[in-house]
Amino acid sequence: MRSIVWISILLASVTIYGLARADEPAPSRPPIDKCVWEKLADKTIGLAAWAQRCDFGFRQIHFEFAGNALAIKYSDGGDADPLVEVFDLKSGETAEAAVQRLFLEKTDKAVSARCVLAPYTEGTVPAGVRRYTFSPDAAYAKELAALANPDEVPEPPCGDWGEMPDGVQYFEVPAGEARKVLFVRAGQDEPLFDEQTLRVLPAG
Repeated sequence: MRSIVWISILLASVTIYGLARADEPAPSRPPIDKCVWEKLADKTIGLAAWAQRCDFGFRQIHFEFAGNALAIKYSDGGDADPLVEVFDLKSGETAEAAVQRLFLEKTDKAVSARCVLAPYTEGTVPAGVRRYTFSPDAAYAKELAALANPDEVPEPPCGDWGEMPDGVQYFEVPAGEARKVLFVRAGQDEPLFDEQTLRVLPAG
């Protein structure tokens, strides 16, 4: 009788665990050829993400957590490159204020003074998520348009933390009450991490 009770408890635990796992977001798209999705999470950084592990024979690619970021690592490359950085909000600070602060901290004043916070609306934005970029103000945009060469890719007008003329990157404010913001570098092509299901983990 006691064995039956313990088996029942075990089965109930497995069922509850299975339901919890079912609530986790799945990757939003299939992996590319020779790659598989794997779930990564780091409670210290406070981020969970789906990322692809790839084996192309001559090159292997995987993701790891480094510093404050989810980073991509190439078998034939050097250090891992951060693609999704995680930043804490300060006490009493709104997410938008944090985005503005981070941009000012990381951008030359002569450039940041001519750029404005703007919603980033390209592609599909997950429910509850807010995305932002920094774009030239009206006067600066007019100057850049007059100097543009159609045969050349211009430099990022607002520096390395603003809009990119040849790639995708943005600040992301996660859904919910998370006290963090993300800086996402998706690049030129579809990224090997799933930018649609990034999840900030609860503190502790």
